[in-house]
Amino acid sequence: MEKKLLTRADQKVEDTWDLSSLYPSDEAFSKDAELLEQKVEAFKAFQGTLANGAENFLNLLKSYDELHGIFSNLMVYANQKYHQDTANAVYQQMSTEIEIMGTRISEAGSWMDPEILALPEETIQGYFAEKPELENYRRFLYLITREREHVLDAKTEALLSRAGELGSAPSNIFAMFNNADIRFNDIEDENGEKRPLTQGSYVPSLESRDRVLRKNAFESMYAVHKQYRNTIASVYYSNLKQADFFAKERGFAGAMDEALFKTEIPSEVYTNLLDAIHEALPLMHRYVTLRKKMLKVPELHMYDVYVPIVETPDKKYTFDEAEQIVKQGLAVLGEDYQALLQKGFDERWIDKYENTGKRTGAYSWGTYSSNPFVLMNFHGSLDNVFTLAHEMGHSLHTYHSNRTQTRINAHYRIFVAEVASTCNESLLLHDLLERTEDVEEKKYLINHFLDTIKGTIFRQTMFAEFEMLTHEVVRNGGALPSEQICGIYLNLNKKYFGEDMISDPEIAFEWQRIPHFYTPFYVYQYATGLSAALAISSKILAGEEGIVEKYKKFLSGGNSMSPIDLLKICDVDMSSPEPVKQAMGVFEQYLGMLEEYVK
Repeated sequence: MEKKLLTRADQKVEDTWDLSSLYPSDEAFSKDAELLEQKVEAFKAFQGTLANGAENFLNLLKSYDELHGIFSNLMVYANQKYHQDTANAVYQQMSTEIEIMGTRISEAGSWMDPEILALPEETIQGYFAEKPELENYRRFLYLITREREHVLDAKTEALLSRAGELGSAPSNIFAMFNNADIRFNDIEDENGEKRPLTQGSYVPSLESRDRVLRKNAFESMYAVHKQYRNTIASVYYSNLKQADFFAKERGFAGAMDEALFKTEIPSEVYTNLLDAIHEALPLMHRYVTLRKKMLKVPELHMYDVYVPIVETPDKKYTFDEAEQIVKQGLAVLGEDYQALLQKGFDERWIDKYENTGKRTGAYSWGTYSSNPFVLMNFHGSLDNVFTLAHEMGHSLHTYHSNRTQTRINAHYRIFVAEVASTCNESLLLHDLLERTEDVEEKKYLINHFLDTIKGTIFRQTMFAEFEMLTHEVVRNGGALPSEQICGIYLNLNKKYFGEDMISDPEIAFEWQRIPHFYTPFYVYQYATGLSAALAISSKILAGEEGIVEKYKKFLSGGNSMSPIDLLKICDVDMSSPEPVKQAMGVFEQYLGMLEEYVK
């Protein structure tokens, strides 16, 4: 008999997160919301006064810092309450209202960066000399003033600001099409039974052991996308054009240069990633060959990419057991790290189990003044144990940064955001492999890890190369009809998957359903993040002298320096190809182990 899903009210308190480090009650939240209104008005009063001396300038930055600190608390609390039960009308409203407040704050502060940039550099340096307290804001101001050469005159800036809404149109159109309008035909499984196909059911269908279902899902999905190929090509091309336009207006060579500049990433990080993965493609092809062998199919098709090639262990774990497994797996990080994990478990950082209306998936989120929080939906699987290690990696990264840096410097960049979480997964995997004698469990663990690298490094790098090639055409003044975009994507798919994979013609339309392509030059960071994590975890597992201390210093860095410099603390230089090559070495090691098991 299927177990009935609990309501939120039925959850045991000890199984839910304790949000009191944010607000002890909704009433306290409401009081801070009122205070925020006052802070916004006080902040707006600084407009036009930045040249009025160092004291005033310092007060402006303090006001900005405090304003955003309060807003962050309100936003996280409102959304956490909403996510724990999305059917709760009170928290639906609270979440909506705080989102509107965020827009108001953005509008209220839109003048600040231009006014700071209008100050002569010598004036700002004079302020630093006069007010030592401003040192806390040096990096914050640096990130603004480094944009100076790309800021235009006031009239042009105003024009570009008004045009920004038009620039977001392609992304908005795609989101509406992809999330609301596109519909798919029902599909049949191997028993001839009809099943609905949706965006949400597509990947689970491809993970099914039912090959008929997988094939039908794949062909049905892309038959519909093929019908809209010219429309979506026009939308994507428009997105490339708007990104190119805004980048060139600000003096960049193109959208890629602008995106990397804004995140403080040297261009060689991107190109080295592509070069290193190109060099490692024979490993990917070996994995594809192994997948074909283990699935025992005469031909391997693109609809065979996601189905597990090793049976999932049917062993179930309690949450208490998962906690102990994670602590045991991360013991190599030292007693202080263990103590922080236990602190998170004891102080109810984690919302553990599914209930009606609870948001799906898992994430870690918190604020500078609160504990970090983890939302997950624990069902006792080994994957859930890895999820716990992953999200607690994020949480302890946040904890270290918040306790070491000031608020303005604590929030780390996306480029390093996945390092701690995937480093935890790597350490846990190694520990589990060392401890288990069960060959089937070893095979499952190894395949789990290989699939993570395949999906996060190889696939995201392929996406990154697709972005680079299509943006390059537009940067050089070329056009991109549907046939050309599909041709670029299909050729890349053949290149990355190799000769043992049938690159079905339908896969040429896969690019049409990837929303990340509307945030240019974002996806490569998944690949670089995991590569950095594997380089660090390899050093830790090898017992490299001082690496654990260096790693904790990295975790404590927040946004106090560039992402590249933060990783150099651990002697991982992402401006060189070596970390990616080291990650490929780890992939080869585990691939060889799995090949040995299935000889």
